[in-house]
Amino acid sequence: MQDRDVAECWEANADAWTRHVRAGFDIYRDALNTPAFLAMLPRVSGLSGLDIGCGEGANTRQIARLGAIMQGIDVAPTFVRHARTAEAAEPLGIVYQTADGTNLPFEENGFDFATAFMSLMDIPDQAKVLREAHRVVRRGGFLQFSILHPCFVPAYRKVLRDGDGKTRAVEVGGYFDRIDGRVDTWWFSTLSADAREKDAPFRIPRFHRTLSEWVKMICEAGWVIEQFAEPCADAELAEREPVVADTRVVPISLIIRARKPT
Repeated sequence: MQDRDVAECWEANADAWTRHVRAGFDIYRDALNTPAFLAMLPRVSGLSGLDIGCGEGANTRQIARLGAIMQGIDVAPTFVRHARTAEAAEPLGIVYQTADGTNLPFEENGFDFATAFMSLMDIPDQAKVLREAHRVVRRGGFLQFSILHPCFVPAYRKVLRDGDGKTRAVEVGGYFDRIDGRVDTWWFSTLSADAREKDAPFRIPRFHRTLSEWVKMICEAGWVIEQFAEPCADAELAEREPVVADTRVVPISLIIRARKPT
């Protein structure tokens, strides 16, 4: 699967995806992954940042509210259109454009930092986007990104539950199987049956790499890894939002921050 094919999948997903996440169906993002990402983020007030794979712009806006001067890029024009509409309704000074993370339309050393929320694992050439991010971030700047956890969301994953529905374990397999463009189809698990009648399931291209492959790509791109985080729902959140309770057994996402040496 090539970059063009991935872009076509996400463009087809973009309109329904935007409606669903803005209606609150992405509980993993809103209740767990984004709060954990922001908690790990260094101080960004007054810094210039680039959000790679910004989607409809919700997370880009979160960082802008922390005082960063943000730009966002995405391969899907419909996502960019929705992001611009949100910016027009509540201006935060964010500039959005349609662009590919493997060919960033920016000069070298133009940003203080870059972010990518759950997007890099959907890009065919992850090594190239890591190199491109390194090119456009100044010396001493950082890249922070989240991905599906390579160890716990590999080629095969099944949540095992007790009779009362409580998560008991997560069964995984195919960790060493390299996935290059397998298309998974799904809805947000919280989406109502009526909504599923109106919208086709999302088609998500998968490009699974092992944890060691990710570390190798990051280091070869010139980054120095600073910190990992594995978001885990606390007991109160798991009780309030049962859909994220499985993260008390194993994490579903991994957050990585890396620094460009001075």
